[in-house]
Amino acid sequence: MKGLRLIIIFFITLITTYSCSNSDDAQISLTGSWEVKLDSTNIGANENWAKNKFKGSEITLPGTLDDAEIGTESTLEPAMNNYVLSNLTRKFQYIGKAWYQKEIEIPSSWKNKSIALNLERIIWESSVYIDGELVGTANSLVGNHKYNLTTLLKPGKHLLTICVDNSNKFPFINVAGDRYPDKVNQDMAHGYTNHTQIKWNGILGDMALEASAKNTPENLQIYPDSTLNKLKISFDQENSTETEVNCIITSAEGEEVFNEKVNIKKENNTNSFEINKPENLQLWDEFHPNLYDVDITTKTGKTSARFGYKFVGNKNGDLVLNNKRIFLRGNLECVIFPLTGYPPTKKEDWAKLIKQAKAYGLNHLRFHSWCPPKAAFEAADEAGFYYQVELPHWSLKVGEDAKTTAFLRKEAQKMLKDYGNHPSFIFMALGNELQGDISLLNDMVAELKPKDNRHLYATTAFSFQQPTGARPEKEDEFFIAQWTKKGWIRGQGIFNNKSPHFNADYTSGSAHIEIPLVSHEIGQYSVYPDMSEIDKYTGVLKPLNFMAVKNELEEKNLIDLAPDFTYNSGKLAALLYKEEIERALKTPSFDGFQLLQLQDFPGQGTALVGLLNAFWESKGVISAEEFSQFNSELVPLIRFEKAVYKSGENFKASIEIANFFEEKTNQIIDWEIKNTKNEVVKNGNLTSVNLSIGNNTGLGEINFPIATNTAEKLTITVSLKDSKYKNSWNIWVYPNEVSTTNNDVLVTSSFKTANEALKQGKKVLLNPNFNSLKGIQGRFVPVFWSPVHFPNQPATMGLMVDTKHNAFNSFPTDSHTDWQWWNLCINSKSVIIDSLEVAPIVRVIDNFVTNHHLANVFETNVGEGKLIFSAIDLTTKLDERPVAKQLRHSLLNYMTSENFNPEKTSSFKDLEDLKLEGKQDGFSTTDIYK
Repeated sequence: MKGLRLIIIFFITLITTYSCSNSDDAQISLTGSWEVKLDSTNIGANENWAKNKFKGSEITLPGTLDDAEIGTESTLEPAMNNYVLSNLTRKFQYIGKAWYQKEIEIPSSWKNKSIALNLERIIWESSVYIDGELVGTANSLVGNHKYNLTTLLKPGKHLLTICVDNSNKFPFINVAGDRYPDKVNQDMAHGYTNHTQIKWNGILGDMALEASAKNTPENLQIYPDSTLNKLKISFDQENSTETEVNCIITSAEGEEVFNEKVNIKKENNTNSFEINKPENLQLWDEFHPNLYDVDITTKTGKTSARFGYKFVGNKNGDLVLNNKRIFLRGNLECVIFPLTGYPPTKKEDWAKLIKQAKAYGLNHLRFHSWCPPKAAFEAADEAGFYYQVELPHWSLKVGEDAKTTAFLRKEAQKMLKDYGNHPSFIFMALGNELQGDISLLNDMVAELKPKDNRHLYATTAFSFQQPTGARPEKEDEFFIAQWTKKGWIRGQGIFNNKSPHFNADYTSGSAHIEIPLVSHEIGQYSVYPDMSEIDKYTGVLKPLNFMAVKNELEEKNLIDLAPDFTYNSGKLAALLYKEEIERALKTPSFDGFQLLQLQDFPGQGTALVGLLNAFWESKGVISAEEFSQFNSELVPLIRFEKAVYKSGENFKASIEIANFFEEKTNQIIDWEIKNTKNEVVKNGNLTSVNLSIGNNTGLGEINFPIATNTAEKLTITVSLKDSKYKNSWNIWVYPNEVSTTNNDVLVTSSFKTANEALKQGKKVLLNPNFNSLKGIQGRFVPVFWSPVHFPNQPATMGLMVDTKHNAFNSFPTDSHTDWQWWNLCINSKSVIIDSLEVAPIVRVIDNFVTNHHLANVFETNVGEGKLIFSAIDLTTKLDERPVAKQLRHSLLNYMTSENFNPEKTSSFKDLEDLKLEGKQDGFSTTDIYK
């Protein structure tokens, strides 16, 4: 294998050397084989290494030291500790200076030309030497490092040396992640981190020497006007005396829409002109990603740029694009590319990612504390996809370091210059959850806005610092928030504290905000690790975190249940994501949401919050088609009071449609209610419906009187006739009168009474007060984000119900937690049954750090008797709790049937060990941040 690699490197080197020495083109590629020497002790800082050709290790660029397996090899082993569970493990790691060197040859045709060196992406400082002479040093995490080599590169051979330093240059850009024991993992801004991408050393993307005529025009920028009828174009050109230039605008398909000579205005080295919008130039948006190329020709050369004609703005508090309201269905992108540890620089890779995102109904990515490479913008431009980009900035100490502030100001200007033409670039924030000198952030935004009006700007993507986090800052043009001064605008803290209700939105917390409002990082519902994912990590990162969990599951005889843990915890997460998204879509004063997130986040304590894995692949929990039913440009919605109904009540729902696609007239909306046998129990339709852009509320009602003698799950579906748009919801209906006692079964909350009956060979349903039991406080929602990152939470991950068990013959349920389980979950205790010989009927999925056998309900033989133990309250206020009443009824029916024959046997002393001595602490949603 190594021999084959050397042969490949030889041929790459041969081809590259040939192209370097024989090319008369305007560009010489520097890709291929280089020599590299490591300099972690900084002894090469005297520049001696750049003066002479050295012999180091061979490396292929573009690439990284990690790709080449150069650096310190990891000695970590799978283990259940914070070192391993913090993030994926780099197989090889190097932090410091690395010197890259190769010989180049400049053709004679480049004489008297300007020559530049372009290095597309580096973490994060580079220094360039020609024949041992320092050209300069560059610092940037957001874009290319470019050097002017004109005076040093004459025709002939030269020694090019590049020193790349990936150590932290400005520590104040990063939040202090001191919960992680390894200091190298304490930086969490995604522009510089080991939690998602890695702190790689190398050079990515374009690597080339570029020749051009002197005084060639550059920095071409195209500015659509807010009125959508004009176009301003500017470019830089030194020492120009020209008063007019030729401008050609051509569609991406090759259609010429403008070709004229235009007069230019001069200001220093910047030239500009304004034209009326060409008649055939079409607007750009997610449904019409029209792109155009602008070519400017002067006496000394030509420059080109691609753009899309769009203007993003605020109209009476609503987010509009081209004066039409849009809604951002967003997802975070945190440089999660686990095979390489760095972002791709090829457009096709980003196009593949965006295609998957669009399949799930997304139209937006937020680049959390980093800015992607140009290929990401190009792919989004072509797909009609919206971006929020950010400075590589996540700090609690904004303004405390002047050098950091100067660096960030420079990075902001570079982002606008390098990526400003891309129509996909609609939002820009100065970083994530920033704290410190907020006035400085306002000043920075105030500096950016007049320089480039093609984007909307914000001081920070949310902040825990008050009052900044609860209301927009003075200079904000959009507002990213978890809550406002009037309350939460996301589901966290709601779904566990209030019984399931589907007639709510976030208006009370959002209606007073007068600029576009997007909810911050909604979701974060953890899904159990998928053990089958381990074999997918074939690149530079090793999933020791997954492997450690797998080892523990094997030790605890839980490994066979792992796929079911993933599936059932994932179904609960999908359920909650659905309600999160629908509440946002129902809120007229909302302009979007940003999920955290559709795919897994492998760092910050292994935060597996995705319905897709870190490779953007399905976990088998929910299909793209199903997810996009409640997450797309047009979504049917209903508002209804609750999930659980008793016979004699009336199910009533109000129909509405969130439409951010196109206006539609004379539409038909169909609705139907089906039972689990797929039989339609009632249906209807609404006719002559006109749909405007935005929230179409109060379109009609569904009324369905509940009359049932059996417990049943019903599914309500609402669809727009003759279209793909439909959406569904489940409700559960229960009879009023069911038996909750049986002479053959003793139902008791007393351990003593139960013991006496079991000694007599009786059947016992033991239902102690759940607050008197050892275990984990019952919750409906799963682990928030990560049990490693936020350990102060009741860390369970939903239920796993044995649906084939006869105990559920009279209790309709799926294998996973659904809304009808809410009252049961919050009135329960998850008891640890590690040492018990029992068979769980209702298993609780533990978090992946502790991995206990947990149960709410189990059965066992005890002495001469038979027992079902319930840590769910099946005793209190049953007439007000129809689900608990029905579950008790179903368990009793099972216990009096011939099927009640527990396989396991326990001692009563083991059961008594479940009793709690003393008092268990309570828990608040805010505790997760402590």
